[in-house]
Order: sequence, then C-alpha cells, then structure tokens
Amino acid sequence: MNNNQKDGNYNSHGLTDKQVLENREKFGKNLLTPPHKVSMWKLYLDKYKDPIIEILLVAAGISLVLGFLENDFVETIGIFVAIFFATTVGFYFERDAAHKFDLLTALGEEQPVKVRRNGKVMEIPRYDVVVGDVILVETGDEIPADGKLFFSQNLQINESQLTGEPVAAKSAEAEEEKDSKDAAAFPRNVILRSSMVMSGRGEAIVTAVGDATEIGKVSKLTTAETSVKTPLNIQLTKLASLISKIGSLIAVAAFVIFLVHDILTNPAWGSKDYFYLAQIVLNYFMMAVTLIVMAVPEGLPMAVTLALALNMRRMLKSNNLVRKLHACETMGAVTVICTDKTGTLTENKMTVGEMYLCHPESSRTVQLPEGENEKELLVHGIAANSTAELNGNKGIGNPTEVALLLWMKKEGYGYENLRKQMKVEDQMPFSTERKYMVTIASFDNHRYVFVKGAPERILAMCDLSDAERQSAGERLLGYQNRAMRTLAFAYKEIPAGQSEEEPLATSVDHLLVHLSLQALTAISDPVRKDVPEAVRKCQDAGITVKIVTGDTSATAVEIGRQIHLFDDIKPGTDLSPYTITGTEWEALPDDEAFQRAKTLRVMSRARPADKQRLVELLQKGKEVVAVTGDGTNDAPALHYAHVGLSLGSGTSVAKAASDITLIDDSFSSIASAVMWGRSIYKNIQRFLFFQLTVNVTALLLVFVGSVVSTQMPLTVTQILWVNLIMDTFAAMALASLPPSPEVLKEKPRDPDSFIISKPIGIGILACGFVFSLMMFLFLLWCVRRGPESGVSVHELTWFFTAFVMLQFWNLFNAKALGSKHSAFYQFFADKGMLWVLLIILVGQWLIVTFGSTMFRTEPMSLKEWLIIILSTSVVLWVGEIGRIFERLADRIKRRRAAAAV
Repeated sequence: MNNNQKDGNYNSHGLTDKQVLENREKFGKNLLTPPHKVSMWKLYLDKYKDPIIEILLVAAGISLVLGFLENDFVETIGIFVAIFFATTVGFYFERDAAHKFDLLTALGEEQPVKVRRNGKVMEIPRYDVVVGDVILVETGDEIPADGKLFFSQNLQINESQLTGEPVAAKSAEAEEEKDSKDAAAFPRNVILRSSMVMSGRGEAIVTAVGDATEIGKVSKLTTAETSVKTPLNIQLTKLASLISKIGSLIAVAAFVIFLVHDILTNPAWGSKDYFYLAQIVLNYFMMAVTLIVMAVPEGLPMAVTLALALNMRRMLKSNNLVRKLHACETMGAVTVICTDKTGTLTENKMTVGEMYLCHPESSRTVQLPEGENEKELLVHGIAANSTAELNGNKGIGNPTEVALLLWMKKEGYGYENLRKQMKVEDQMPFSTERKYMVTIASFDNHRYVFVKGAPERILAMCDLSDAERQSAGERLLGYQNRAMRTLAFAYKEIPAGQSEEEPLATSVDHLLVHLSLQALTAISDPVRKDVPEAVRKCQDAGITVKIVTGDTSATAVEIGRQIHLFDDIKPGTDLSPYTITGTEWEALPDDEAFQRAKTLRVMSRARPADKQRLVELLQKGKEVVAVTGDGTNDAPALHYAHVGLSLGSGTSVAKAASDITLIDDSFSSIASAVMWGRSIYKNIQRFLFFQLTVNVTALLLVFVGSVVSTQMPLTVTQILWVNLIMDTFAAMALASLPPSPEVLKEKPRDPDSFIISKPIGIGILACGFVFSLMMFLFLLWCVRRGPESGVSVHELTWFFTAFVMLQFWNLFNAKALGSKHSAFYQFFADKGMLWVLLIILVGQWLIVTFGSTMFRTEPMSLKEWLIIILSTSVVLWVGEIGRIFERLADRIKRRRAAAAV
C-alpha cells in the first residue's frame, strides 16, 4: 500500500523545547543568505546608460567645449547639475523600490509551517524550523526545509525549481537503485525546501535548514534579479522613440536651414576668421541639440514608474499586495472577473449547520460491531478520514475538516483519542478531480473503508432504495438552496479475506461500491457583507462577474442571487443558459464553449482544467480576464489570466502563480484594485497630455523663434529648468493624484488602443500650437518694438516666465483631463499637486530674481509678475468654461435618457 511508515529511530513525537534551542544553536536558523547584489556605485553609474541621459551628456560635452572657447562655463554647470539631479532621483526611487521588495521577500519567511513538537501539532514561522523538527506537509504546502520522510500517503512533489521534475513521486520507503538510469535526482524519501506538494501528505524529519539545503546551495550561485519592462513601459518607450525621431528630424532640418541661411547672408563666410566661423557652427549645433533635448520626453519612464510605485504602496492599504508592478495598471483594463466562492465571496468560516444521520437499512452491508452505534462509527470515520488538527478552538488544515472536528468536539468526542484507537492503513486525499477522500482503517478487529465528499459522487457509490435516494436528494437540495455546502459520508466493512497489500490507487474502483450511507451534513459559510456592493460596482464599471466554484450548482446559484448576479434577469426566468457544471462544460465542443463563455455567469463543480479553459476562451474573445483563487488547483488559471488574484489565506502555489494577493481575501478588494488601475492609467494619460504639450510648444518656439531673433528665445539652461519642473515635478503631481470612484462608472478601455487617444492627441496639438502662437506673437512684438537693439534680456525674461506660467496653468487642465469636474475639485485634498505648484512658483521667482547670467534673466517688479500671472491664467479659464459645457451636456443627456425610460 502507498501508506508508508518507515521503521527507524525517528522521534515522530517531535523535538522538545530544549532540543529546539540546541539544534538552532548547532545548525543555525532556516534562513537563506541573500544573493550577492550589485554595488550601489555600479547601480548608480548604470543610470547614465539611459539613452536620454546620454543625449544630455552629449549636450553637456558640447557646452563644455563652447565654454572653453568663450571662457563661460555657467551653462555647462547648469546642464551637469540637471543630469546629476535626474540620475540621482531615478536611482533613489529604484533603491527605495528594491528595499521594499526585500521587505516583502522577508515576509515569506513568516509563512506558517506545521510541525510536531512535544508530541503536539502546532504552527510556527518557516524561519523557526530547525534540524530534527518533524514537519507535516500536505497538498498545497511549500516544503520549508530539506527532510527525510518517515511517513507518506500518495505524496507527489513538484521539484521543478531544482530538478526540472514537475511531478516526483515520494515515499518513506527508498527502494530505488542508485545506479538505475531512471533513478530520480534525489532519493524518493527526500523532500526539498521550496518544492511544492501537489497531492498527498507526509511527515519528515528535517535534515538541513537555510543555506545547507539544496536550494540554499544553489542560491549562493545566483545574482540579483534584474527588472523586466512592463507592457505599458514598452508602449511608452515606443512613444518616446517616435517623438525623439521627430525631434531629431526637426533639429537636423533647423541646423541645415540656419547654417545655409547664414552662409548665404553673412559676409563673414568669405573671410578667413575660422575661429568665428566655428563659433557660428557650434551655436547652430547647440540649437539643434537643444531641440533634441526639448523633444525627448525624458520624464515618461519616471512618470510611469512613479505612478505605479506610489499606487502600489497605496493599494497595500486597501488590502492589495501587488507582486508584479504591471498588474496595478492592468486591473484597470479588466473586463471579466472569474471568482471562486469560498473565502472570496463568503467569509470562509465553516461551521456545521446540520448533521443528518441516515438509516438506510436497505443499504447496510454489515452488522455494526457490538456496542457500536451509527453515530460512533460516523465520528470514527470522520477522525480517520481527515488530516486537519485542532489547537484549542483554532483549526490547522482544511477549513471543512476543521468544521467537522469542531462539531465532534461539541458533541463530546475527542478526535485525537479516536485516531489513536484506529490504525490507518491507506489513504487517498481529496482532489478536485475525484471530489472525495478515502481512508482504509481498522479498529476492534474490523477493517473499514470510509469515504466523504461531494454528495452526488458518494450517493452513486451507495446501495439505496428509490425512496431513500429521493429523500436524500430533497434534503441536499434544501441545504443547497440555502447556500450551504453539503457533504456525504459512507462506509463499508472490508471482508477479512481481502488482500491488505493492494494499494488504494489500484483498488479504489472496485472497492467503492455497495457502500452504506452514513450521514449528510450542511456546512454554512455566509456571504461577506461588503461583497454585494462590490459586485455592483464592478457591474456598473462594465465588468462581468462569473462564479467558478467546485460547489454544487444549487449552492453556487444561490450565492449568485445573494450577490445580485442575476438582478438584470426577470424573476422566474430559467437560469440554465447562465449556468453550467464542469462536466457539461467539458463536453462542449470549442466553438460552442466559446459562445457559451460570453453569457455564462455560474460554473459549478468546476475542476482546474474547466477554469483554465474558460479563461483561455474568454481571452480568445478579446476579454481582459482577472481570476481569483486560493488553492493549488487554481494555479493554472491564475497563471493564464491577465491578472491572477490569490487569497492571503491561500496556498503558496496559488500565490506564486498570481500577480496580486488579496490580503483580506475579500471581493471588495478587487473592486478597489480596478479603481486604482483605471486611475493610474488616467494619471499617465494626464502626464502625457501635459508633457507633450510642453514639448510641442517648446519645439515650435525654439525653431520659429530663432528665425525672428538673433538669440534663441530659450537658453539651454532655461529649457533644462522647464524640463525639470515639467517632467519630474509634473510627474510627481499627476502621479500622486488620488483615485476617483467615478472611474468605476466608465466602461473598460480597449487594451489595444493607443495610450494617446484621439481627443488627447488633438488637445496636445491644439494647445501646443496656441501656446507657441501666443509666445511667437509676443516675441515678434518685442522685435518690432526695438529693431535696432533686438530683444532685450528683460523682454526675454518676460518671455521665459510667460512660457513657464502657461504650463503652470495648463497643469490644472491636465489634472481635470478625463473628468468633467472643475480643476479645483478636491483641490486641497491633492497635497502633492499643491506642493508642486508652490515649488514651480517659488523656483521660477528665484531663477528670475537671482538667475542672472546662468539663466539669462533679470529681476521683475511685482506689477510685471501680476500681469504675466493674470494674462496667462486665461489657459485655465478657457478649460474651465469647456468643462462647464461638458457638465451641462452630460446633464441634458441624462435627463433625456431618464425621460425616454
């Protein structure tokens, strides 16, 4: 039988407290030494390999050469300061993110592990496991340390992290020949840290912890992981590349046009003053480089990373632990959520609501032992045919089994004493494929097979009269219609002559027939109070919610009713088009299943393959799918989904396959994640609108302004200041905007649509053209007012300040982009925005007042400041008037829609 108890001098009762302390001192803690990390200096220097920074370095080099020629290094110093600031800010955020990742990684060492110490089963943190500990592992557990099995039941381990074997059979009896070609990489009775239990259970003595484990030895050879670009970042990088190419073309064209024009009109080109001619060429080259610098939206990568990182922290406060950064934004594009029932929609607090003892005399195959009644045989079966443990009133293990043990305790039966009276010979753990658990056990000189599981499976194994079968079915339906989870229990005495050596794996089919039905039980798990409202929010947001559960159809449909999944369907309507069982789903051909997936709302008795197939077919229909799951069986669907959402109480396998972990297990956290995701995307769009408007305006100004002036209207240092406040500060302001619940009233966006929508693109070009036209007319007025002396430094100071203030006011419009609210809506709640606006104003005043030669500015009077601020504020007021009309139009539209209804 595959119920292996290895003889030997193993202390299966576990260590004493004294032995734990001694072994920890001798062998160390169960912690892996972190892999060698790249030095901070190397990480910092890597920031200078960014293409944008390289362009700025070229500009700095050219400025340095020009500085030697003119003996003026003011602009050069300004460029280098800007480069240093940009790289240092990026380095800081990366180091901060790495630090938080290390903290999150350390939380993994807090993972609870079941051990037996002092003869009692208890849970301890993984790092607290020591050599010599007895560890208990079962389906879904991550093995905490290397160990040697002394007990196993149908144990299968995923050792792919170490050996590449996704399924390795393990047994307490190591009978493999070492020289066999088919021998496993490690003995069958050895289990390894970080591998996953796929099925079965076992008990082992820990032989190695921490760095002494096999995974610990491997980890010493690894280096720190590198970050991977998210799909959103790749899209934005392509956008930046496109803009850079356009900027480069404009720069080259400007350099050629101005140089040719100078050669044709400037008599100096006929002289031999090569030093002067070189200065002319360098000046035009500097103008071209300035255009490139102006065109490159270097703030984009930082804006996106900042938006995701800031919101990742905030999402943690709403019980969403984001493991993969891109999942923050992807949640905003979700169109379908496939959610499991237990723990996500319900409280996952299992209690036995009713235990109905059956008396099917027609099906009894044996007489009960003398002095044994039906209830006592039932509790013997429950004790033997379960793996859960109780620690006081707290359970360790499967919640359903814990509920059964608590019911036994309430009835006055101690499961531990019952287990001691019985000899468990073999056991087949519960699986989602079989939907039942089987145990062969003997006591009082009788051998029994005990079975518990899904009622429809168990009833099919029992000999029942038609009346008894109908009565059981009606009772079960009553339980299920009250959204209660149902289980059935059955048994059979094994004849004395039947072989004891035949394992369950091969004998189960002919063994589980002609059983006696023992009991039917209803286990209640109420719907979480906040779930119906959260589901409604998702539906209002255009997201379809589908329940995919292993529970019965009646229970799943009733839960669906309670969370308002069928509110849009007329009462009394047949719900069969909206529901299906796993068996029916499997039988559907792909084309029919593809169509059915669109309307399906509840899938009951679902198996892992059913859930995965549903996800794949929904994705085939261009849906963006989020999946929730807590078990090892959910891992495939979590992996295939666009966003996998594991439960905080789920297995390590489920968490490893997911992108986000719902710490509180609640569906309401999913609705919150959708709100965050959509808000993040809008904030990125707002930054793009603001940033690209600045770039378009500046490109046109520098290019056209150079035609009418003997000097560039904006110097390199002025442009770098504009880039700093419009990239870094604007990114901070717009990325820090809080999420808005109103985004949940919109429909999901098309994931294939370009991030710059048509309205945003038109807005960028229109604002850029109008801003540059306004500034150009002002520059032209200055030139015509004083043609002999050209444009004075004071007038150029006006020009520079007016340009900055235009963008200052446009930041308000960017904040309101994508909403019909006023730019002043919740103004004082956006503290990040307030700080940035203050920094821009104060910074501009300092530069104008004290910038002097470095920034080519002269101080301005209070009257001049007021004139510029008030005149440029027209940008905001035009935007506000537009938003007022939008709100009026929306109100009229809603009234007409209400009148039509």
